[in-house]
Amino acid sequence: MSGLGRWRVNLFLVVLFLTASLIFYRLFYLSYLRHDSFLKIADSQYRNQKENVIRRGNIYVQDLSAGEKHLIATQKSYPYIFISARESKNTSESAKKLADILKISEEEAQKLFNRKDNSFEIVEKNPSNAQLDTVKKLALKEISVGYDEKRYFPDGSFLSQTVGFLGFSGDERVGQYGVESFYDNQLSGKGSDASSLFPLTGAKPEARPRDGDNLVLTVDKNIQVFVQNELNYLMKKWRPVSGTVIVEDPRDGALLAMAGSPSFDPNNYSQYRLENFVNKSVQEMFEPGSSFKPFTMSGAIDQKKVTPETTYFDSGEVDLAGYKIKNFNEKSFGVQTMKQVLEKSLNTGAMFVEDKLGDENFLNYVINFGFGQKSGVDLAGEAAGDVSNLYSKRKINFATASFGQGIAVTPLQLINGYSALANGGKLFRPYVVKEIVKPDGEKIETKAELIGTPISEKTSSQIKAMLVGVVENGFDKAKVKGYDVAGKTGTAQIPSKTGGYSEDFIHDIVGFAPAFSPRFVVLIKIEKPQGIKFASDSLSPSLGKVIKFLLNYFQIPPTRQ
Repeated sequence: MSGLGRWRVNLFLVVLFLTASLIFYRLFYLSYLRHDSFLKIADSQYRNQKENVIRRGNIYVQDLSAGEKHLIATQKSYPYIFISARESKNTSESAKKLADILKISEEEAQKLFNRKDNSFEIVEKNPSNAQLDTVKKLALKEISVGYDEKRYFPDGSFLSQTVGFLGFSGDERVGQYGVESFYDNQLSGKGSDASSLFPLTGAKPEARPRDGDNLVLTVDKNIQVFVQNELNYLMKKWRPVSGTVIVEDPRDGALLAMAGSPSFDPNNYSQYRLENFVNKSVQEMFEPGSSFKPFTMSGAIDQKKVTPETTYFDSGEVDLAGYKIKNFNEKSFGVQTMKQVLEKSLNTGAMFVEDKLGDENFLNYVINFGFGQKSGVDLAGEAAGDVSNLYSKRKINFATASFGQGIAVTPLQLINGYSALANGGKLFRPYVVKEIVKPDGEKIETKAELIGTPISEKTSSQIKAMLVGVVENGFDKAKVKGYDVAGKTGTAQIPSKTGGYSEDFIHDIVGFAPAFSPRFVVLIKIEKPQGIKFASDSLSPSLGKVIKFLLNYFQIPPTRQ
C-alpha cells in the first residue's frame, strides 16, 4: 500500500473514532448526566397538564322562555390516583400507605414502588371520595391525585342523536355523529397557531394552543323536551321499532327540535348498539307515501296545469303498463276536485296531476324541492335520498312517485320541502348551529341561506289553503281551536329486501301553523306501528298536541274566531 493510501485509511479511522465518540458521549449525556433533569421536566409537564390541556368547546341549546342558554355538552375533570416511585424515599412506608388506600396487600403495593424507572403510574382510575380525601390529606409526592378531562353530557340522552358523542379514532379522541363530528375542528380547537405543548427538551412553546369554540344550537330546550315526551308516548302506544319528530322554523331553516327513539346516553355510548347512534332524521331514507302529494300538486298549480277547482273522474283504479294502481281504500269517488284529491288522499288523483304536469316538469320540481340530494344541514352523515328511478323515464315510476311510492326521502328533506310550501316558496338550507363563540368572545352567527324558490308565492298560498282543507275535512284530531292548521299524512308500505313490498308500514305526518303565516313546521314519523293502519289515526292527535303547545309557547294570537 502506498503512503497516500495508508494516510487515507488512517484518516478514515480517526473520523470514525471521533464520530463514535461523539455519539457515545451524547448517549451518556442524555441517559446519565441529564436523566434527572428530563425526569423533572416530564414530571412537571404531567403535574401541570390540567393547565396546558386544550378544552373542547361547550355545546348549548336555547331556552327561549327564559332568554338563556342551557349547557348540554362540556368537559369534566375525572380524578384518578397515581404514584411516582422515584419520589419515594422509603418505599416500604409508601407501599404501606398505598396498600391502605387501595385495600390491597403491602406486597402488591411494594411491587408498584419497585419500578423506580417510572415517573408516574396510574393505580386507581375510579377512586372513591374517601380515597381522594385520604390522598390529599397525606400530601405526598409519591402518591398523588391527577385529573383526566373527558366529555360530559349533563342531560344524558337529551338530543343525543343530534349532538353525537366524543369517541376514538385510533388513540385520538374525535367527535362522532351529529354536531360533535360535523364541528369537530371547531370544538377541538384545531387549526390554532400553536403547534405543541412544552417539549421534553424544556424549550418554551411559541404559543399555547387555544381552547375549542363553543356552539349555541338553534334547538330550544323546552320544545325538545315536549316533542321527545310526545314521541315517547307514541313509542309506548303503537310499539313501533323507531320514531322521529322534527320542528323547523320555515322562515329561515333553523331546526327547533329533533327527537329520535330509541336513543342512547353519550356518557356511556359503548353500552349501546351502533344503530342507536343513527340520527334517522338525516341518515335514513323512507318512502313518504301520500305526504308527498302536495309537491306533485304544487308543481302542477305552479305550471298552471291545474287549479284547486280542476276536476277529474276517480274510477278507483288506473291500469298502467300492466299494473293496476288503486286508491288506498280501493274505493271510487267519482268526480273530484284537486282540493278533494288531497283531502281524500287519492292516488288516482295524484297520477292525474302528474300526467297533466308532465314527467320532465315533475322531475324538475322534485329536484328543485331538494329531493334526491343532500340538504347541506350541518350534521354528520346526511343521506341524499333516492329519486334515481325517475331517470329511467318509465311512466310507471313517475305515476307511483306522484303519491310518494318508489322514491325515498329523509325526514329532514320532507319537512324542509314543506317549509318551502309554507313560507311562500323559499327553500332554505336547514341548520342546527345558531352561533359559534370563539374563546376570545367573538361570535359568528349562522345566516339563513336560500337554496332556491321551487314555487311562486301565489302557488304557496293556494297549496296552503288546500292543506288547511285537508286538516279541516281529513283528520279532525289535528285541529287547534282558533287557528288555521295545515297538514298532510303519509302511510307507506315498507319495501321488501326480496322485492316488492312487505306487510309493514311507515306512518308520517307533516303540519304547520298558523297556516297563512307559519311560525313552525312539525314532522312526526314512526316505523312499523302495531295495531293501527293509517297515519291519520296514529299521528294526527299528536300533531295537534305539538302544534297547540308551540302556538302557546310562541304566544301566537288566534287566526280565526
